[in-house]
Amino acid sequence: MLFCFTAFMNFIWGCAIVPKKFLIEDLPKSFKEGDIINTKTSVVVSFEELIADLSRAKVIYIGEQHTDSAHHKIQLEVIKGLINQHPELAVGMEAFDHSYQKILDMWSAGSLDEKGFLERTHWYANWKFNFELYKDILTFIKEKHIKLIGLNIPFHIPPKIAVGGIESLSDDEKKHLPKRIDTTNADHRAYIEEIFKKHKIKGRESFEHFYMVQCVWEETMAESIALYLKKASMMMVLVGNGHIIRKFGIPDRAFSRNGAAFRTILLAPTGSRAELSFADYIWVTPPIKKHNMRHVESRKMKVQSHHPVPDMR
Repeated sequence: MLFCFTAFMNFIWGCAIVPKKFLIEDLPKSFKEGDIINTKTSVVVSFEELIADLSRAKVIYIGEQHTDSAHHKIQLEVIKGLINQHPELAVGMEAFDHSYQKILDMWSAGSLDEKGFLERTHWYANWKFNFELYKDILTFIKEKHIKLIGLNIPFHIPPKIAVGGIESLSDDEKKHLPKRIDTTNADHRAYIEEIFKKHKIKGRESFEHFYMVQCVWEETMAESIALYLKKASMMMVLVGNGHIIRKFGIPDRAFSRNGAAFRTILLAPTGSRAELSFADYIWVTPPIKKHNMRHVESRKMKVQSHHPVPDMR
């Protein structure tokens, strides 16, 4: 679930002319495609060192730009790197809302074919991004019978909050809301307000509604993660980069519920820049392909039908 963000990516990741290197604020050196940067030490680590550290956590968040196939390849690589050591690993995905859990269980059990899975999860009505981008991940989950968890709130609810606030929801819709919704983080609010200023949509002029959508969205996913970890030992979470940047989206909200140790991995393209505070690890990926940016822009109005705020992916 989340958002078209061409202008915001230019704001976060830097200039449109793509340099050859990746830069981190306040560090004199640059980094290249494929580097995995430990932001605590500012040192590039190997994949094996990354996996060893991730194994110490209960929740691993890996961000993505939803339309970037390179990001999904990395996500699958990390899943494969962990599953051999941690066969109990579950995968939670932003792409599914929790009401589809029985269907996701059927997929993990291997009892649904691809056509049935797409139809019964209403993939192109809900998530809408090309299934081919996620196919390898989901096929591996099915082949290895990995538990697949739907993290999201039903996709028809956030646009209603964006237009009319929580009070506009029906009683049945309110049943899907998380038990608590924290709107007090000043840094998070400022971050979302910057996005709001760049993405005005007719009929959605209220920043308070806009901000409430983001908090509901992230609190729902945090609650889903915390609830599942009551009966499981490890989860990998696949979500848009904007949900994990600086940890105040989902990670800190989930941690406040269960105190489970976590790590965050931000996937950032070459030709962009970031800050050490963005994540525990920053993995430098290939530059954004022009056709991907065109794809994001062309989908802007369609995606906004259920993605009420710009995608920070």
